[in-house]
Amino acid sequence: MRALVAPDKFKGSLTAAEVARWLAVGLADAGVAVRQLPLADGGDGSVDAAVAAGFSGRSCTVASALGTPRRATLAVRGDTVVVEVANTCGLVTLPGGRRQPLHASSLGLGQAIRQALRLNPRQVVLALGGSASTDGGMGLLTALGFRFFDAAGRVLPPSGRALLEIAAIDTAAAVRLPPIDLLVAGDVTNPLTGFEGAAAVYGPQKGADPATVCLLDRGLRHLVDMLSRDGFPEADRLAAMPGAGSAGGIGFAALLLGARMASGAEFFLDLLDFDRHCAEADLVITGEGSLDAQTEHGKLPAVVARRAGPVPVVAVAGRTEVAGNHRGRNGFADVYALTDYTDRDTAGDPALTAELLVRIGGEIGRSRLLESIGVRQVESLPETVSSVNSAGRR
Repeated sequence: MRALVAPDKFKGSLTAAEVARWLAVGLADAGVAVRQLPLADGGDGSVDAAVAAGFSGRSCTVASALGTPRRATLAVRGDTVVVEVANTCGLVTLPGGRRQPLHASSLGLGQAIRQALRLNPRQVVLALGGSASTDGGMGLLTALGFRFFDAAGRVLPPSGRALLEIAAIDTAAAVRLPPIDLLVAGDVTNPLTGFEGAAAVYGPQKGADPATVCLLDRGLRHLVDMLSRDGFPEADRLAAMPGAGSAGGIGFAALLLGARMASGAEFFLDLLDFDRHCAEADLVITGEGSLDAQTEHGKLPAVVARRAGPVPVVAVAGRTEVAGNHRGRNGFADVYALTDYTDRDTAGDPALTAELLVRIGGEIGRSRLLESIGVRQVESLPETVSSVNSAGRR
């Protein structure tokens, strides 16, 4: 039996590559041939998934969410470059994890894009998950040569707080992008402002209290007004587009630069050649940290199940809210959750998560191997086989 292990990350615990590796250990112990294909959907971990699938990692120095220098990685293959918010200026770059919604910016992502342009790509993919800022892409635009001034004529460093201080915008020195395919890979459909906008929906996740959410939303609206006045008459239309509110408004800035939006899960499955790998498998194992009511609405495990076609798909999650009668609707032949194996919280315990994934991998492997030879219950096996299976359990 050949299994394709193609999970997303277990956020806060293990990367997609680590999840795949520990499941593969258990499957291999059960006698299953395994191919690992760590996946991403445009969120944090997208660059790592691309590198694991054969892209080359290229280091660059950028500004963190608060402006301090840090090393980040681009994923490069041929004329395609993947650039990620999370490892440039995302939440993970904040000192001590302390969230700074008014001071964080997207400057580092813009600097990474400039580095990517030096490679003469045909396509630059922006993975926008894990952002720390709500600056409407002010930082990204600053890195590309936009200059924002306050009422006194002083240049404003980018941040969420600075949005309301913008009195003029100068694009004379802005980088003119070559004719490339600038693509935002993600599944956020929020507009930039309003009750469904970047600040209102995602600001609290970045540390914004209600008063700060209102301040940031006003700032984003002001940014749109200033851009509309200073040379970008399409700014208001772009701000209302689905996805403009992704990553604190970085999606809006990307649209302003001519980017197109694409489903993150679908795009990365294509980028990482999922269909070819799936065609060579008898079983696909996917998963992520949490399976919930949103899973069937375009989250990566459900997309994997749909793309797998006739190949059965088993999902593994840290926890699941998907009831048994809904699992088939998501396309899963079976669902395993870590919470069924322990009362401890695995979200912040990588070692325990790894141990349980090995165990689950073994159980999946043994059950599928038994089914492949027409045996549904271990009790019906000869004693010698039962003994072997018992000895193999962890």
